[in-house]
Amino acid sequence: MDARAGTQYNPYRIYSRDDWAKLRDDTPMTLDASEIAALRSMHDRLDLKEVEEIYLPLSRLLSMYVAAAQRLFIAQRRFLGIEDRKMPYIIGVAGSVAVGKSTTARVLQALLARWSPRPKVDLVTTDGFLYPNAVLERRGVMQKKGFPESYDLPALLSFLSDIKAGRRGVRAPIYSHHTYDIVPHQTVEIDQPDILILEGVNVLQTGRLPSDGKAVPFVSDFFDFSVYIDAEEPVLRKWYVERFLALRDTAFHDPKSYFHRYALLSDAEAIATATAIWERTNLANLEDNILPTRPRATLILKKGGEHVIETVSLRRL
Repeated sequence: MDARAGTQYNPYRIYSRDDWAKLRDDTPMTLDASEIAALRSMHDRLDLKEVEEIYLPLSRLLSMYVAAAQRLFIAQRRFLGIEDRKMPYIIGVAGSVAVGKSTTARVLQALLARWSPRPKVDLVTTDGFLYPNAVLERRGVMQKKGFPESYDLPALLSFLSDIKAGRRGVRAPIYSHHTYDIVPHQTVEIDQPDILILEGVNVLQTGRLPSDGKAVPFVSDFFDFSVYIDAEEPVLRKWYVERFLALRDTAFHDPKSYFHRYALLSDAEAIATATAIWERTNLANLEDNILPTRPRATLILKKGGEHVIETVSLRRL
């Protein structure tokens, strides 16, 4: 496509759904209907057609990027005369609350793991690197959970540094959406994956640069490829409210759920509560922190109102 939109340079090539689907070429379908259903979040939409037309071409592209990165690593190792171990390829998945990041990350993990020669693909969410609720309460930022300041950034950067260095048995904290908190004394071990997918709302965040020019690491510095899942704000709001209503009728009924107090709300009360939470927390985070990072992504998946991806924008090399 033309690199110019009027007279303004566009750093992305933008594909319609139909044009993107053609890039699948002869990539075989490696997931069946039951596996696809298991990968879908409860409020999301994912079917065989979506995987065939969107995610198979994307997995084909990613396999090319991974292979190219491996070739470059080997060439650089020969040039420098060093014996470094091949570093894992890290893919970031970003986007708003309720946009479907978890579904996308799980589908990519499943598809990439079945590419020859069957790479080891791990998935980690940044939720585990949120500060515990007690710390958020003490700092007065509980209402800003999910904002950049609510994460233990040094711990997340240390985790990614260890992964990139190829260290064995790197551990990440575990987060429970049921209790809405970090699970004490529990971790997941990530042991030298070929590919790591890191999913989170603010993984493309940069923050303020130091005036003295010192090197400051950002989470995205560790990414080899990044995906931003996009949708218009009214659509995101609608999905968030729908998810809240679905959880009110299911998970919130468990007395151990952090949100158990919402289980007996009427439809009108639940909609009002979810809308207030959206506007107070998630909308502010979207506008101030998440959406501004969209142009930093390698690839943008734009969803319409039915959770169907309508356009794909790929950053030019």
